[in-house]
Amino acid sequence: MDTSFSIAGRRVGEGAPCFIIAEISGNHHQSFEEAEALVRAAKAAGADAVKLQTYTADTITLNSDKREFVVGGKDHPDDWKGATLYSLYQTAHTPWEWQPKLKKLADELGILFFSSPFDDSAVDFLEHEVGVDFYKVASYEAVHIPLLKKIAAQHKPVIISIGFATEEEVALAIKTLKEGGAPEVLVLHCVTAYADAPVLADMNLDIIDDIRTRFGVPAGFSDNNAGIMVPTIAAVVHKAAAVEKHLILSRATGGPDARFSLEPTELTEMVERIRKGEREGVDAALEGLATQAEVLVTNGKVNYGPASPMEAENRVFRPSVWVKAPMKKGDTFTIENTRVARPGHGMLPKHFEEILGKHATCNIEAATPVTEDLVE
Repeated sequence: MDTSFSIAGRRVGEGAPCFIIAEISGNHHQSFEEAEALVRAAKAAGADAVKLQTYTADTITLNSDKREFVVGGKDHPDDWKGATLYSLYQTAHTPWEWQPKLKKLADELGILFFSSPFDDSAVDFLEHEVGVDFYKVASYEAVHIPLLKKIAAQHKPVIISIGFATEEEVALAIKTLKEGGAPEVLVLHCVTAYADAPVLADMNLDIIDDIRTRFGVPAGFSDNNAGIMVPTIAAVVHKAAAVEKHLILSRATGGPDARFSLEPTELTEMVERIRKGEREGVDAALEGLATQAEVLVTNGKVNYGPASPMEAENRVFRPSVWVKAPMKKGDTFTIENTRVARPGHGMLPKHFEEILGKHATCNIEAATPVTEDLVE
């Protein structure tokens, strides 16, 4: 079955060249000039598309210093630990007023431009103020069913990373997007360890092939780990329909994503290796980069869900349902006092709509995760 389709005039999927995405994320360090330079660098490196993230600290989380909102964990970088999610997202977000300007620049350069929205207001902004032709769903938001419904309702192609989602969660996400109006869906296997030295056995690239056959959609790879070897293998060996990598002008400038981002010369090399592999085969793509034994190691196994302790730890950053304003016993859960936000200590977002209209079993303070015992 041919699962290929067109994104803004560019064919992706079976028989088409790998669709290579450069993710800017927060690597602009709050400098518009640096963001512009990253768009230009993505184009110069040969990427097919450049991607942003559309959120603010207020639209993605709550402004709270409660324990649940403070970053911990032994494997997180030192500059994350002890910070609140709100403060991190203030640093990492891409100002919304930049995004129409960056879209205009991308159009002028001839590189596709899209973004990952994290709430309904971001979808509306991308649709009406930026004018994107397709959308991306971030790994952590694969379980954000209300957001997926909103994105699908725009009736445009959607690329979704599934990270450590279970097989059931992946199936629900794809079903939600397709039944909600998304004409095409491309699914990316994503390893969310954020490692500067990725463990090849944890990459489990066989999942790319399994996604393609199990769900009948084009499948690719989003790589949140250092280096170019794994995404090159994903593209050439496993025929990934798309590959996504973070781009930074210089890792020396630091930032939340710096350690696993590529510099422009590295992105250029990755693109060239993938294209060479498409023309000349696997050995040509991996010459001087990896042995065939290493390729076999990276195959791993078909495993939906966390592949490592670090991935399991990162699941807490998925969104869940929260009380955002104080409630008294008997009060009704409404969109005025309840929302979906990061982190993931409450009920999954798929339960958000069924909670609305029900009543609180006790007094609830703001920034409390909604759990079953709080809902009548």
